[in-house]
Amino acid sequence: MDATAASPIAGAAGGSFLVESRTPDEVFTPEDLSEEQRQIAATAERFAREEILPRAAAIEAKEPGAMPAVLRKAGELGFTAAEVPEEYGGLGIDKVSSTLITDHVSALASFSTAFGAHIGIATLPLVWYGTEDQKQRYLPKLAAAEWIGAYGLSEASSGSDAMNIRTRAVLSPDGTHYILNGEKQWLTNGGIADLYTVFAKIDGEKFSAFLIERGTPGLTVGPEEHKMGIRGSSTCPLVLADCRIPAGNLLGDIGKGHHIAFNVLNVGRFKLGVACIGGARHALAQMIGYAKERKAFGKPIAEFGLIQRKISSSAAQLYAAESMAYRTAGLIDARMGDEKAEQGNARETGGRASEGVDAPRVIEEYAVECSILKVYGSEMLTLAADEQIATMGGYGYVEEYPAERTYRDARINRIFEGTNEINRLIITGWMMKRAMNGKLPLLGAIKRVMDEVMEPPAFGGDADASQPLAHEMAVLAAVKKMTLFAAGVASQRFMTALEDEQEIMADLADMISQVFALESALVRAQKIRGAGRRFAEVAAAMTGLLAEESMALAERAARRVLAASGEGDALMTQLAILRRLARSTPVDVVALSRAVARQCIERDSYPI
Repeated sequence: MDATAASPIAGAAGGSFLVESRTPDEVFTPEDLSEEQRQIAATAERFAREEILPRAAAIEAKEPGAMPAVLRKAGELGFTAAEVPEEYGGLGIDKVSSTLITDHVSALASFSTAFGAHIGIATLPLVWYGTEDQKQRYLPKLAAAEWIGAYGLSEASSGSDAMNIRTRAVLSPDGTHYILNGEKQWLTNGGIADLYTVFAKIDGEKFSAFLIERGTPGLTVGPEEHKMGIRGSSTCPLVLADCRIPAGNLLGDIGKGHHIAFNVLNVGRFKLGVACIGGARHALAQMIGYAKERKAFGKPIAEFGLIQRKISSSAAQLYAAESMAYRTAGLIDARMGDEKAEQGNARETGGRASEGVDAPRVIEEYAVECSILKVYGSEMLTLAADEQIATMGGYGYVEEYPAERTYRDARINRIFEGTNEINRLIITGWMMKRAMNGKLPLLGAIKRVMDEVMEPPAFGGDADASQPLAHEMAVLAAVKKMTLFAAGVASQRFMTALEDEQEIMADLADMISQVFALESALVRAQKIRGAGRRFAEVAAAMTGLLAEESMALAERAARRVLAASGEGDALMTQLAILRRLARSTPVDVVALSRAVARQCIERDSYPI
């Protein structure tokens, strides 16, 4: 099955958004979806409405069989088979199409958690690293959700420090089995899974992955954790006590388990960000519906400006996250397509072609985009959930209404797949590493900005307000320069020790993330306007709100970075340069907020 639509620029490097500019036709957006992809989205949305939400109470109560039953219904529609190759019972569809599925089934966090774990971190390690025998044995069952998968990496003492696991594996004297001992924690789907991907160190040293079937002697599934949120998803520990598994269930190469763990986490981060988009879209619709029905002082509270601000801020950040998600999915699909074309050309010309596209390597190319989406998406959903509670007041705080559950459920997303703190360090560290190994021309871009800011200031006028989105384009250019300038100052001050300055690394990550978010929103708004779409004005208004927020956030973060990197006259000079870069005439965000909220209220939902 191939539902690929128009591809973005071929060969765009991961992280290049910080040092290069993109035009609308170079970036994939939801407006580029093919008709088949739109049908996939509609089917997923209908599934959520007709199959997931009516069973929400049973899922949340963990009624026996409730979650597996809905997962199997998803399997009947092919949703759990999306990224499994066709030869193993899957659909093998493109990343944009699989993104649409995750997005639109994510109306209930407990289900999207179970679904995401099953199709992502529990299945993709087999797709990418499994032997032919392992794939034949397990993938058809996972693709149909006949079997449910779980992934065991975390331990009581290892958390974010994944390489510090204590679970051990030793090969039996006759070489036929591995014997595992240890404990794993926080396994999503742990209590309902049939197959576990578990990480252990062979002989206490070689970090490796293993496939363990439910019922294997020595494997004990612990009791369900009683969680603050996502209560309907199963979360259990595993205890491995002389657990004997066939030697053929070693997944991948001995000592290379970290490749499996970290590569699959890139997908996990991406899919988590996408699930947050679906959850926020659902929360926003509920917020709007309540605001239209609830009356105070003789009129619906949706008519009050401060309620409208809650609606518009949630919608604008949702728009940015959605734009980043489909841009990233499009980049992955484009890179996959490039590699397939290169292999085809190699075969035609008699050259050597590999067995297939190296999907983990392609996705690793966009690791920074995946981490940005995870951080931004999870914090965007947190905002939407909080604003939903605020809009509903006391009603939002009681269990009878869904806002309370959304609020509780949202918190875990900032912990899943590497905490947001860890992902912020990854964002900046990844960009710096790419710069140092020559894969990203970041150092040259920093030097150009450093040279430019040392020149006497040019006191030109502001952007021509008569040009559509000109102000937002100017803000984006300024935020990019501020980010590069702050990164340059911090790099000069700390050199290779910068990675130890976590607060600075996090501030730089936030600035980098604002660049990706604003540029993704802006080029999408330009594309929508160029195509004459009916929602061009609301897209422009949301982009305007994002631009003002990005400028403010970037300036505050840059001030912290500069203050931590310098002192005295040098710091005063750097702050003066920052003020010059941040110079901008503010737009009327009150008018923009009202315009966005009005469209949301008229449509009873997210306005695009």
